[in-house]
Amino acid sequence: MTDSLIAISHLLQQNEYVFIVASIIFGLMVGSFLSVVIHRLPKIMENEWLQNCLELQGKEIPSQARYNLITPRSACPKCEHQISALENIPIISFLALRGKCRACHTPISVRYPLTEALSGLLIGLINWKFGYTTLTPFAWIFTFALIALTLIDFDTQLLPDDITLPLLWTGLLFNLNNGFTDIQSAVIGAVAGYLMLWSVYWLFKLIRGKEGMGYGDFKLLAAIGAWFGWKMLPAVILLSSALGAIVGILLIIITKRDKEVPMPFGPFLAIGGISALFIWPTTGQPLFTLTIVTLT
Repeated sequence: MTDSLIAISHLLQQNEYVFIVASIIFGLMVGSFLSVVIHRLPKIMENEWLQNCLELQGKEIPSQARYNLITPRSACPKCEHQISALENIPIISFLALRGKCRACHTPISVRYPLTEALSGLLIGLINWKFGYTTLTPFAWIFTFALIALTLIDFDTQLLPDDITLPLLWTGLLFNLNNGFTDIQSAVIGAVAGYLMLWSVYWLFKLIRGKEGMGYGDFKLLAAIGAWFGWKMLPAVILLSSALGAIVGILLIIITKRDKEVPMPFGPFLAIGGISALFIWPTTGQPLFTLTIVTLT
């Protein structure tokens, strides 16, 4: 078993194209799971909030069927047809089914294959940039988290602590060994990232008398600061704010969107974070070395 893994590691290290293709397939598979996270995590959070409210009121909490990221199996929301393994192959199944449920022919949202494609594309680009190094798997974690946060925030205007906080701690732990930056810069980046948007939040509230963003945005920028250090924060903020302003203006002009309707800021912060990932210098030890150490 160990010899096989070493042989695979050698192949991936020596053949860049095999490594990139394998990573794209991996990204497509994880993208399929991310769709489950994006759909279910807000519902899990809502169930927990309702249970906490009932508990605080001293009321009996009704028993509920088990519902998490694994259970129950994915099913059509209309006819409850359970999705088989063959119907869950990233992108291919969507095309084979012509974008419809196999049982009731209800249209399947095109966002599922788009999420898979985005994940595969970004992971392929990450492997093309960083190669077979120790930075690559951590860049995967960072990217997958931002994809999930982007779409959850787009749907619900929530940035769950279940993702933002582990992302922050992972960034700090990663930089203990000078991953993307040194640990001092990472800690300052986490603090500065949080305080920058926290200050904007309170300034806006004092001037306008209402909230302009949520606490999840503070934590997301803190996580980005923990990964890349404080020096990257001004560029992330500038890019995120510029994109947010441009999109907001276009929505008002083209779709006649009410300017008082809140627009999630998390997706723009995520774009800034992904951009920081791809402009970062390529460094790191060969991942093959880490693999051998782990196996032995």
